[in-house]
Amino acid sequence: MDTQPAEPLREEVQRGKYLDELELGVRYRHAPGRTITEADDVLFTTATMNPQALHLDAAWCATQPFGRPVVNSMFTLATVVGLSVGHLTQGTTVANLGFEHVRFPAPMFHGDTLYAQTVVLETRASASRPGQGIARLEHTGRNQDGVITVVAVRSALMWYRQAHEGRAGGGNAGGERS
Repeated sequence: MDTQPAEPLREEVQRGKYLDELELGVRYRHAPGRTITEADDVLFTTATMNPQALHLDAAWCATQPFGRPVVNSMFTLATVVGLSVGHLTQGTTVANLGFEHVRFPAPMFHGDTLYAQTVVLETRASASRPGQGIARLEHTGRNQDGVITVVAVRSALMWYRQAHEGRAGGGNAGGERS
């Protein structure tokens, strides 16, 4: 049986949401989660030149309050933001502008799984960059037990859909050229 469509297939490229597609009052849950391994933590810690024994010395950590190595909090933050990219900002963001109110209420440990969600706090047009605007996003990370491990508010410069799609090749969110 021939299953070929009569007309050419419409093509859709995976991307995040444009500024004008983000909705206030929505909790965006990002999937899948990410299980953090000891190798992840050691690689990130050493790649960023962080000699903190809390991430690298299991014997010493056994004498400390948590009794075992803790995951580098910067890796936890970066992973929570990374988990949101495919859902919210892939190919639709211009630049990360900064973070505020970053906190780590509980540690992550090797073998924990990190889950992320994002709430859009506000969006506004840029006064100096036509076709672009700023989104304030609150990212929250939880471990497999639902314990909050990181909360951060991030500001991102993002495209409005019409402005980005109007640019040559602008609507192609990092995928193949059409």
